[in-house]
Amino acid sequence: MTTTIRPATRADVPQILAFIRALAAYERMPEAVTITQEILERDGFGPNPYYFCLIAEHDGRAAGYALWFYKYSTWVGPGMYLEDIFVDPELRGLGIGKLLLQRVAAVAVEKGCARLEWAVLDWNTPAIEFYKAMGGEFLDEWRSVRLSGEALHRLAGEEAAGPSTPLVATSAAQDDRVVIQDGRS
Repeated sequence: MTTTIRPATRADVPQILAFIRALAAYERMPEAVTITQEILERDGFGPNPYYFCLIAEHDGRAAGYALWFYKYSTWVGPGMYLEDIFVDPELRGLGIGKLLLQRVAAVAVEKGCARLEWAVLDWNTPAIEFYKAMGGEFLDEWRSVRLSGEALHRLAGEEAAGPSTPLVATSAAQDDRVVIQDGRS
C-alpha cells in the first residue's frame, strides 16, 4: 500500500471540487459550497494563482487534499494559511493526513514562511487531537472575523445593485499622502 503526495494539476480540478464538497458535508455545511470547477481552475492554475494544492493518492486512488495560500504577518513576515485538509473517510487512519500536513509544512519552510496557520471547528475533536499531536498551538484568545455577501459590498461602498462611483486615489505631492475620494459630494 503506497501513498503519494503530489502537486495538483488542472486535471485534478474535478477531484478538488469533490473533496471540497465532501469536506463541507463533513463540516455540516454542504450548502455553503458555491464555487465551480471553472473558478477553481482560474484561481489555482492561472499566471498568478490565489491558492496552491496537494493531492494525496493511496494505491493510485485520490485519497485527500490540502489547499493553502500565502499571507503576510507584519510581526513575523511571510506565512501560509491552510484553508483545507481532508482525507477520504474510508482511508483515514493510514497516516495520509499526517503526510499531507508534513508536506504542507515542508513547503512553508522551503518558502521561508515563519508560520503555518489554519482553523478547526470547535466540535471536530478528532481533528483537534490530531493537530495537538502534530504540535499545533490553539489561539483561543483570537476570534476569526469574516465579511461576505452584502456586508462586504456595503463596506466596500457598493449598493446591492452594483458598484457606486469608484474610489479614486490621488497623491498630494507635497507630503506623499494618498487621499481617497469616493466621488460623492
